[in-house]
Amino acid sequence: MENQREAVVSIENFGKRYSGQSAYAVDGVSFCCYAGEIVGLLGHNGAGKSTVLKCLEGMLPFDRGRILVDGHDIRLAPTAAKLQMGFVTDNQGVFSKMTGVQYLDFMADVYKVPVGVREERFQELQRVFALGDAVYDLISSYSHGMRQKICMMGSLISMPRLWIMDEPMMGLDPYTMHSVQVYMREYVGRGNTILFSSHMLNTVARICDRVILLRSGRQISELNVKHMMEEDPSFDFEGYFLGEEHKTQEETEQ
Repeated sequence: MENQREAVVSIENFGKRYSGQSAYAVDGVSFCCYAGEIVGLLGHNGAGKSTVLKCLEGMLPFDRGRILVDGHDIRLAPTAAKLQMGFVTDNQGVFSKMTGVQYLDFMADVYKVPVGVREERFQELQRVFALGDAVYDLISSYSHGMRQKICMMGSLISMPRLWIMDEPMMGLDPYTMHSVQVYMREYVGRGNTILFSSHMLNTVARICDRVILLRSGRQISELNVKHMMEEDPSFDFEGYFLGEEHKTQEETEQ
């Protein structure tokens, strides 16, 4: 059935080796993300999650395999691929000398969002992220959580087909975290796709359709969380995740 669904992301035999290193940091990763679903990328620190996401977004080159975004090869047609995605990094890269609203206008210009559409999208994002009047203040005055909000708003101003996030909930207050999770489901309900990394296993179990587990740069498992939770509402996702981590570590040590 999956090969009949529309793949917004297709990663095939992906491998990345950093300069000066003989071994691959990430290798043999292959998975698809389909229209209308939320996919989580999980693993311990250093497992390769951020590497996969940054290569998918086009921030880093890679050495092996192919990455397609909405049918566009990220290496052969990078501009076309990037226009289909919004990316929230883990380092809150944003222009701090701009006000929040100036930053949103800048991002809208980059993605060629029509002027007549911006106000409607601005109001929608304000409803979700609730920056209030602070959106008119300099970003340099923002707290960590407020910077996370404006980064997420900027990544969505173009309403991309693919929304990529690296540890998106870090620094968000509980109210905004809940609002974002509700919006994520609303967003994919429009036929879009979300791929994000996280250490928050309870959040992943609650909102993801599928998860891809990485360990030491290798893909070790893929789990249909939505199906498992429907079949068994008491399914212990945290226990499964830790068990897979432990099992893989034992295999590595043998």
